[in-house]
Amino acid sequence: MQNFHCHFYNFFMFIISFLFICGASLHGKTQFAQKHAEFTKKEWLSATGEKLLYRQYSPSVKEGEKYPLIIFLHGAGERGNDNTSQLRHDEWMRFLFSEDAQPSYVIAPQCPKKMKWCNVSWGNQNTHTTPEVPSAPLRMVHELVQNMLKTYPIDENRVYITGISMGGYGTFDYLIRWGNEVAAAVPICGGADNAALKEAAPLHALPIWIFHGSADPVVPVSRSRNAATALKDNPKMKYTEMPEIAHDVWTPAYDHEELVKWLFLQQREVPSKQKENHK
Repeated sequence: MQNFHCHFYNFFMFIISFLFICGASLHGKTQFAQKHAEFTKKEWLSATGEKLLYRQYSPSVKEGEKYPLIIFLHGAGERGNDNTSQLRHDEWMRFLFSEDAQPSYVIAPQCPKKMKWCNVSWGNQNTHTTPEVPSAPLRMVHELVQNMLKTYPIDENRVYITGISMGGYGTFDYLIRWGNEVAAAVPICGGADNAALKEAAPLHALPIWIFHGSADPVVPVSRSRNAATALKDNPKMKYTEMPEIAHDVWTPAYDHEELVKWLFLQQREVPSKQKENHK
């Protein structure tokens, strides 16, 4: 009977976690709903014939000036093909619409149903191994970013990425693969390949601010703790664990009074040889 109770409890917790991951979009209300219309619906067509839906915000530009680019990766509950759900958790829009924000381009891609930003199991409690190739959605995000750098007046040294839950996993995966192209990152309640984080040279001094709730029943707080430990020698890494906060840590994280100012202060450090090539 004791074993039965134990198995029932584990099954019950699994169901609760599943509902949190796949239905997280039901929790909380949008803060910037009136701003959603300012995000244009767009599609990126890959050379392989694959399609990525995304929303794009473009600032009012001045001739001769360049602007930051912000990448937002949503969680599992916002997957789909409506090109709308990824804006549901819109607390991150503080990067655009708070008094401390700076005019920026932003893309909010939508991961298709049954796909992930990072193709790993969410059941791993401590770490995972980076897949040899990126998931198709994340690969297309990178392709889109490269195209935008060529198309719009974007400062290539001020590309920022953030993501929540599944998007936190995607943010870490993006950093491991293309960290040398990013100026700063804010992964929230995600998980990483800790060994790869530690070994990736571009991440040894990259500004990264990790957030997680200590009472998260979906993605164990150990995932962010271990990622922070892997990056402990990075003097520009910050880790904020929010006591008694569950999975919806993105709301207080994006509300953090220092986050917006911190983000826009960051610029990519270009190697000296690359600087000479730009002269």
